[in-house]
Amino acid sequence: MADIKSNKTAEKKRRNFIADLVFRMITEKPLGMAGLVITVVFLATAIFANYLAPYAPNQLHGLSALKGPSLQFWLGTDNLGRDLLSRIIFGASVSVIVGLGASVVASVVEISVGVLAGYIGGTFDLVVQRFVDAVMCFPGLILMMVIISLVGAGVMQTILVLGITWGITGSRLIRSATMSIKENMYVQAAVSVGSSTPYIIFDHIIPNIMAPIIVQFTTRIPAIILTEASLSFLGFGIPPPAVSWGAMLSGSARTYMYRDPWMAFWPGLALSLVVYGVSMFGDALRDLLDPRLRGGIGRYGMKVKRKPKEISI
Repeated sequence: MADIKSNKTAEKKRRNFIADLVFRMITEKPLGMAGLVITVVFLATAIFANYLAPYAPNQLHGLSALKGPSLQFWLGTDNLGRDLLSRIIFGASVSVIVGLGASVVASVVEISVGVLAGYIGGTFDLVVQRFVDAVMCFPGLILMMVIISLVGAGVMQTILVLGITWGITGSRLIRSATMSIKENMYVQAAVSVGSSTPYIIFDHIIPNIMAPIIVQFTTRIPAIILTEASLSFLGFGIPPPAVSWGAMLSGSARTYMYRDPWMAFWPGLALSLVVYGVSMFGDALRDLLDPRLRGGIGRYGMKVKRKPKEISI
């Protein structure tokens, strides 16, 4: 009976936390709520792309090349007669796969590097941080272009290159959070009773640094989507026949954009909306989850009324 009551209490606390988070986002962060709506629409579009797209992404309509928006082609067609709406919808799937996949890889890398360097310290930390400094010295986009040119272009290669690069540079924040947690009394007590290093890391360190990990994961997704679009625009990202918003802005779009501006306008608009929405949602989530950013304005953003000071005569 006690276990059933404890499980029900834990489930109620989780529901209250989610409801509280949504309520605070509506009342305190309206832009974050708008970003959440854009993010949900973006994810739904990517998941149900096969059902939402009216045509296959590479289906040719030869007699309808460079047609403007119409009832048959809502956003028009490109120079090969492919439906732009269908290509944008399938491009959302590629962006979701790359954004989420690279963010997961980056989180694994930054946790592995940052937690180990911050907890072990000493010479190991010194060597790791000099390696991180060396990676951060190079311009990120140029470094990724060089690595992709060596390993080859593709979805999996892009995910791994983006994830490992962003994970190495993001390990600094995880390292500092680990060093702060390491000085707490419960970690020192675990060390004093002879607990193993893996036990301390997985049971004490990582659970207490989940807030910065979640924040970095959410705020990294739009940056990775934009970086993937930049690489595809330059020809180092997702190769054909896969559809990428960055690739749609390159090549024939640059050739025909003055004559048929919708070829560059619609993928650019989709990319801008998704990056803006996910960024606003990530920033709002960071402000709501990080207690250091709440300041002294109270739990729901309402200023606390203070009693006037008594004047002694």
